Amino acid sequence: MSASESYQGGCHCGAVRFEVRVDEPDSKKVHECNCSICAMKGFRHLIVEKEAFTLLSGADHLTSYRFNTGVAEHLFCRVCGVQSFYHPRSHPEGISVNLRCLPEEVFSRFKLVSFDGQNWEENVARIRARKKS
Repeated sequence: MSASESYQGGCHCGAVRFEVRVDEPDSKKVHECNCSICAMKGFRHLIVEKEAFTLLSGADHLTSYRFNTGVAEHLFCRVCGVQSFYHPRSHPEGISVNLRCLPEEVFSRFKLVSFDGQNWEENVARIRARKKS
C-alpha cells in the first residue's frame, strides 16, 4: 500500500486556497502541456481524482472560462487572475492542480512529463488505449 501526501496551495493573492492529496506512484507525474492556453500560462498539471481535492476557501472568488469544445472549465481567481486548478477535459472525473500553486519546496517530489496538447485528440486516445491494455 502506498502512502499519500497532502499539500496546500492557492492563488497569488491568497483568496483561493485548496488542499490536494497525492498517492504514490502514478500521481507523482506532472504534465507540461504545449497547447495554446497551457503554454501561455505555464500551467503544470497535477491531475487527481475529485475526492483528493478540497477547496478550502475562495469559491466566491472564482471565475470560469471555457473555449473550444467547452468541456474543460478553467477557473481563475477574479482578484489576482491566477489559475490554481481546473476541471480538465482529459479527466472529467478529476481536477488538474497547477503544481506552480503549491509550495516551491515540493516541486522536486514530482516528475515532469511532456504532453503534446497541440495534438490533444490523438494523444488522449493513445493514453486511453494504453490504460485499457
